[in-house]
Amino acid sequence: MELEKVLERFPKEQTYLIEILLDYQKSKPTQHLTENELKEVANYLDVPESHVFSVVSFYSFFSMEPRGKYIIQYCRDVPCHISDLINVKETLETLLDIKTGETTEDQLFTLEYSSCLGQCDGAPAIRINDKIYRNLTKNKLQMVLAEYRGDHHA
Repeated sequence: MELEKVLERFPKEQTYLIEILLDYQKSKPTQHLTENELKEVANYLDVPESHVFSVVSFYSFFSMEPRGKYIIQYCRDVPCHISDLINVKETLETLLDIKTGETTEDQLFTLEYSSCLGQCDGAPAIRINDKIYRNLTKNKLQMVLAEYRGDHHA
């Protein structure tokens, strides 16, 4: 979707900045924002470019780097990090054959960390785009990834 079409849906008020950026980022196959797009949003809202850039750099759900179709965020907060069930970071890096911050060759998955997913009672947890997966084991992670890959027999 073109940025202009997203902007048309929102009033020219600074309070809509995050919603505009989220809507537009989600509409792009690469799920990222460019410098020119941020400048265009700043111009539309009549706010300083530095403000828009600072919002994008502050929130981990925004990216200025191209990412995969599915963004996997693993929690690094204490309950998830010390869980005896599984080391989510190491398991995901092994299963996806990438490191945190990288995207798989097929552009399907990008692996990122999050400070907290708010799922302490179901630790360890991950979020894939907008969906949360809790109480993870290696087997459960393998099944979730297979589902996203479209291979329901894995």
